[in-house]
Amino acid sequence: MLSEDLIPIRDVARLTGVNPVTLRAWERRHALLVPHRTAKGHRLYSPAQVQRVQDILHWLARGASVGQVRELLDRQPTVAPQGDWQIRCQQLSDAITQLSARSLDHHLNQVMALYPSMTLCEHLLLPLLAQLAERWRNQFNARLEQAFFHAWLRSKLGARVYHDNQSLDGQPVLIVQEDDAAFSADVWLCAWLLSSNGQPVVVLEQSIGLAQLRHAVTQLRPSAVVLCIGAQFERASLFKALHDVEVPVLLGGLAVSIHDAELLALGVADLHLFNSAPEALRQFQRLRAT
Repeated sequence: MLSEDLIPIRDVARLTGVNPVTLRAWERRHALLVPHRTAKGHRLYSPAQVQRVQDILHWLARGASVGQVRELLDRQPTVAPQGDWQIRCQQLSDAITQLSARSLDHHLNQVMALYPSMTLCEHLLLPLLAQLAERWRNQFNARLEQAFFHAWLRSKLGARVYHDNQSLDGQPVLIVQEDDAAFSADVWLCAWLLSSNGQPVVVLEQSIGLAQLRHAVTQLRPSAVVLCIGAQFERASLFKALHDVEVPVLLGGLAVSIHDAELLALGVADLHLFNSAPEALRQFQRLRAT
């Protein structure tokens, strides 16, 4: 094979959204990939190996665990087997019950090394958050668990975002929380998904007020704005804040699930609604591809 047909691991990560740590784990721990090696030991991937990464992602997106993928690639069944996501979700839930940051770190670090961020978000973190929301509705110590878990999750994802940002160039995506809630999982999941897929971000978690949004866009010059708003919002203020923003605006939060038709009727150019962080990433990727 011609050397120009081979690409380095950083380019495979950029093309597929799978970070180099995970690519190396798939090779060493599960024998899913067989890259070429240079004389200095650097990994180079053929087009067939890049396609194999895409095939692995296909099965992971359908709910298979990474340990099941090799057989699936060989057999090509029509139905994916049930992965171990429920077990992993329960492990995290038990760690939250025990208020054990060490256990949370242990279990999440394990899967972060094996799975891309999108897979983890869709099959582990979003189901966990839904399970916790249901549990906390009638639980007497819900506030304690919430305070513990939200602080841990903010710290965990914030550290990942900070690390990713150090190696990323270009215009950032501005992520803004305009909500009375003290914590927004959407904000940090969006930031983590974007940064782990090669997009630098700036996160403004504390409300700046819609009147300041235009100033923030002028100062930071983002490539797009991700705005998470709560169920209560003033239509005129939102329109005023957004109608002169000259970059795409991705709008999410509780408001979207309740007032989607009203938000679309604002008539704001380049406004896109999302109901989850993975959907926000997909919309951003489509916008970037056009």
